[in-house]
Amino acid sequence: MARLDFPEEIKNLIDTLKKLPGIGPKGAERVAVWLINQDREFASLLSKVVEDSVQLIGACEICGFFKSHEKGCFLCDDFGRDGSVICVVEQPTDVIALEKTGAFKGTYHCLGGKIAPLDNIGPEDLRVGSLISRIEGSDFGEIILGVGSDVEGEATANYLADLIIEKGLKIDITRLAQGLPAGGGLENADELTLYRALDGRRKV
Repeated sequence: MARLDFPEEIKNLIDTLKKLPGIGPKGAERVAVWLINQDREFASLLSKVVEDSVQLIGACEICGFFKSHEKGCFLCDDFGRDGSVICVVEQPTDVIALEKTGAFKGTYHCLGGKIAPLDNIGPEDLRVGSLISRIEGSDFGEIILGVGSDVEGEATANYLADLIIEKGLKIDITRLAQGLPAGGGLENADELTLYRALDGRRKV
């Protein structure tokens, strides 16, 4: 007796949803079944919103942040930002995370990822060239390397620092401080986190 399965149309929907980050087979099934139980109006709305986002939003040619084809780039069009400092991050979502703190008023540069040899991602696959061009053509006094603290992030930060020094660019190179998370105890921290917390200690 043949095993009962989803109709082909639903299986196609599930296979498509599984391509989304963070959604596995079971999650894709739940979302698919939920979607088909909604009214047609919602399905049409969802389809239009996704299509509009893909067609009307892209990456800014200058900083790499989200750019609206109609309204331009929010970051590059904000003339109130501090043009003496630039923070380099991996993805546009990192910009949003930093902006929520309200502590940074400078400019940003999104690399579009990090150096990851195992995934065949090298410096040439990132927005490194445009970063160097921005530094060369500006009056930046400081560059903050705001990439992740994992192995790939450290490799990316070291590569950028070495490249900037090699090119003789006159700019201070700093790294985001790393250490204990707020509310975290010493007993829950790994050795590397504790090392960085000690190394980055400051006077109270």
